[in-house]
Amino acid sequence: MAKTPNALKESRSDKIYYAIVYVILTIVLLAVAYPLYFVVISSFSDPSAVSRGEAILFPKGFTMEGYVTVFQNNEVVRGFINSLIYTFTGTALSIAVTIPAAYALSRPDLRGKGVITAFFMITMYISGGMIPTYLVVKGLHMIDTIWAIIVPGCLSVYNMIVAMSFFRSNLPMELLEAAKVDGCSNTRFFFKIAVPLSGAIIAIMVLYYGVGLWNSYFSALIYITTRSKWPLQLVLRTILVLSAQQMQNIKDVKELQRMQMVAELMKYSLIIISSVPILFVYPFIQ
Repeated sequence: MAKTPNALKESRSDKIYYAIVYVILTIVLLAVAYPLYFVVISSFSDPSAVSRGEAILFPKGFTMEGYVTVFQNNEVVRGFINSLIYTFTGTALSIAVTIPAAYALSRPDLRGKGVITAFFMITMYISGGMIPTYLVVKGLHMIDTIWAIIVPGCLSVYNMIVAMSFFRSNLPMELLEAAKVDGCSNTRFFFKIAVPLSGAIIAIMVLYYGVGLWNSYFSALIYITTRSKWPLQLVLRTILVLSAQQMQNIKDVKELQRMQMVAELMKYSLIIISSVPILFVYPFIQ
């Protein structure tokens, strides 16, 4: 069938529209992806070449010294394992707390729903403070344990509100009423119907909590006193601090310059080491 002039005109306009969209998206992609790519090639390049702006598309003066220096520290591997344990355990606990709470508060027939929601909302604006929180953690005998990392922040009120909105819009009361007609209890409805239909919001919560736990170091800095229990982020921070302190004690100019170049390599290497696990997780969350 021959196309009408209107159809041809619409087809051309669509092509122009999509061409503009693809150009804009390509520019955005380059703006977002290139900084990460630059960090990757800089971690394998000579620091002096990077400072001169010679490492633009490919590594210049290929070297692995930054990674070698980092992994010479035995605490890096142990910190990596600790971070995996903290992230997986903490994310599982956070999901186990957030999803049931969000589902319960999303039901309009929950008694005292307004008071309970207000109680949660207050914590978003008013915090107990660092010292009272530390005293609570110490009073619960969680200092220098994994629980000091994952328990105090296992529930994010913001994430709970996001999950509540999902349940309200995707699980209407009519679905629950129909299930009750068939003899389904509230508990069974949650585990057999609500949770299987909530894969999208659970994946989002896993991403939010997982990234937060993986990047966290301040809680470990306060509550963890044994170095063998430090997460990766705290270990990497300590490496950078110690390298800066060592450079202050060096008097030889050439040695100082070499240490400064190694420190620059280490910064890029540490960024890659700490970012790669999260980058591998993103495709699975999709």
